[in-house]
Amino acid sequence: MVPATISKRIVADRFEWIDKMVEEINSLPLSDHEAFMGDSRNIWAAESCLRRALEALFDIGRYILAKGFGKGISEYKEIAEELQKRKVLPRDEAELLRTLAGYRNRLVHFYHEVTAEELCRICKDELGDVLTLKKAYLVWMKDNPNLMDETL
Repeated sequence: MVPATISKRIVADRFEWIDKMVEEINSLPLSDHEAFMGDSRNIWAAESCLRRALEALFDIGRYILAKGFGKGISEYKEIAEELQKRKVLPRDEAELLRTLAGYRNRLVHFYHEVTAEELCRICKDELGDVLTLKKAYLVWMKDNPNLMDETL
């Protein structure tokens, strides 16, 4: 792969997706445990939106690595390692992304082990991690305008 500029439009599209998924999760009755558990659609919505938000975070990282650095990565945890190595993400955010890679893998491959209680707690108490990583990407993009393609 040959490095090229990173389309801000493509990244912005994934950011919008993340925002939409977080908005959907926040619309669930997370603070009312009984109401959340009382309607199984809440559980399925929480799982789907959380998984999709995580996928968008990894898509952005993979895209930055491929386009900006000419580096193809397929494993989710490797995305975090390579983003740290290339100074796209600081160590703490890269470690957070690595942790979220493990959770994404649980949602996809060990879905039968993820409980409704766990989903509720994560969506209620740890959803900010997704936004922390979104912000870290935005900071890097702002600090590296020479790597960005502004065209639509």
